[in-house]
Parts: sequence; structure tokens; C-alpha cells
Amino acid sequence: MWALIALSANGCARHAPPAGSTQAASTALTEPSTDCLPDRSGYLSVRVRGAQNLDIDWHDAELQCDGGPRPDQGGLRLTFAARAPVGGRRARLVFGIAALPGAGISREVPANVTLILEGENRLYSTRGDGKCTIDELVQTPIEAAAHALRVAGRGFCAAPAAAIDGRDDVLVTRFDFAGRVVDADAAGHPQ
Repeated sequence: MWALIALSANGCARHAPPAGSTQAASTALTEPSTDCLPDRSGYLSVRVRGAQNLDIDWHDAELQCDGGPRPDQGGLRLTFAARAPVGGRRARLVFGIAALPGAGISREVPANVTLILEGENRLYSTRGDGKCTIDELVQTPIEAAAHALRVAGRGFCAAPAAAIDGRDDVLVTRFDFAGRVVDADAAGHPQ
């Protein structure tokens, strides 16, 4: 079970670490950047029902966020976590978004949502882009950071996210977020 969670969690890192660097992957997942957005406008609002009932409403001061291209370059990945436990729980949400960086405004964008309850041996995922939709996704450049975008969206899931062990599931009935995506590869290779 822990191996599956570790593999799933490592898939949430922006880029694969160099060979032999398990510490880099672990640190990338557990220690997102401390500044969500330079103007402090980052947020995450999520409603989850089912085996877990969560109403998340995190704002920049209490939020860690990170993002970049999906490892297969097939879209974007944003990760959000609370800086401190909420109600005694630590939660992390990962959005895999089927939109290319810099696309401006997109509508009805397919997405994958993963909920990780850290320290509780619980991971839920919709496992694919066809179960959640971002009604509107807005990407705007962040002037204070090269190769960085402010990414905001709102949407819902029409199908549940199943627990990795298959015992139960949750439904993400709505989500709203604003975070950032940084393309580290583009930043390292100016054109």
C-alpha cells in the first residue's frame, strides 16, 4: 500500500529528479514553495463528500502551492497544501489539467483530481482526465517571475475519486483555485 502511495505522490512532483535522488522527489512533494503567488492572491476552495467530508477554504497566507508541466508534457499540474493541519488533518490536492501552458482562457477543460490525506494512509484519485471539468481556466503571465503563470480555475467532478485501495471513494463536488505554474525547463533554456 505504501509503495502505491509513494509512487502516486512522486508522480505529483513537477519533474523527475536526477537518477538516485529519491530525497529530491520526496522534498519536492512535501515542501512546495512558500510563496503561492507574488501578489498573495493564491487560494483553494474545495468541497468533498463521501468517505471523507471536507470543506477546504485556504488562502495565500495559509497555503503552499506549486505547479509546472505534467511529466509527459500533456498539460499542467498544480499542487495545493495547507501550511498547517486543518482540523487536525493535513491534506494535499493535485490537479492534472489537460491544457498547455500559456493558453490564455480555456473552457470545459478536462482534469484529473487527486486528494492525499497525509499521515492517514489515504489517497483518492479520479484516475484520468474524463471525470472532472474546469469550467473556465485563466492563465496569465506573472510579471515578477520569468516563465511563470498565474493559473485560476473553477470546476467540478462528475464521477468519484476512488481510494487507491478501492475500499471507498469521494466526490469533489466543486473546486476553485488560483496558483502558479513555472516551466523550469523553459527558464533554464532561454530562446
